[in-house]
Amino acid sequence: MPSGSEVRAEFTDPAENLAFDEALLREGPTGPVVWLWRNPVCVVVGRGQRIAREVRVAECARDGVPVLRRASGGGTVFHDPGNLNVTLVLPGPVPRPLEMLGLVMSAAVEKLGLPARIGDRGIFVGDAKLCGFAVFRTKDVLLAHSTLLVDTDAARVGAYLTGPPPDPKPLDSHRSKVASLLEHGVRLPLAEVEDTVRAAAAGLLGPLPPREPTAGELERQRALLWSRYEYPEWHAEGRQRS
Repeated sequence: MPSGSEVRAEFTDPAENLAFDEALLREGPTGPVVWLWRNPVCVVVGRGQRIAREVRVAECARDGVPVLRRASGGGTVFHDPGNLNVTLVLPGPVPRPLEMLGLVMSAAVEKLGLPARIGDRGIFVGDAKLCGFAVFRTKDVLLAHSTLLVDTDAARVGAYLTGPPPDPKPLDSHRSKVASLLEHGVRLPLAEVEDTVRAAAAGLLGPLPPREPTAGELERQRALLWSRYEYPEWHAEGRQRS
């Protein structure tokens, strides 16, 4: 496999983060790419989900919590600075799209001293979900990303997401009990948690030297902001600007 890299990029706006996440896929890297990032408080729904079925819209509006849409599938997630996002981009056809992400995140969780179990689209410790997974792919490149609850308060997650609907649909989120590293007794600075994830990824993928975003990735981010992530109808209904 060609050599990989870790992108070091920080954006303060959730739309910029989601656009850059997709830009890493669209630029078609020749080797593995890892990106660690965080969002301010927001709710992010999956590509084909309906906001009314997933989100407590009135509570989000009351508290000024934006609701955004990402390009990958999977369920709705609550983001805040205590939730570390891990993006993994892999070139070439990948027959088991979540396998490498699951290996990286379970290795990281075990390095943090917790018994990791790969379950339904995520990592569980006991009966509580610690990491959630989602994927998005083109013909030649796979993007798989994970959340990792570092110190996010589980009560805040439930405050903005709906419970299981009485009439489940195929694209609805599968709600699970969640608990953060902190709630499992792991009290580490965020930088140490990030270094643990980096070490787990490098152990499985080889050296991942840090680098700045490329000009192509930033240009792709700008284009995606225009067509999707700064376009209200993308977030509301999944329709992009043409």
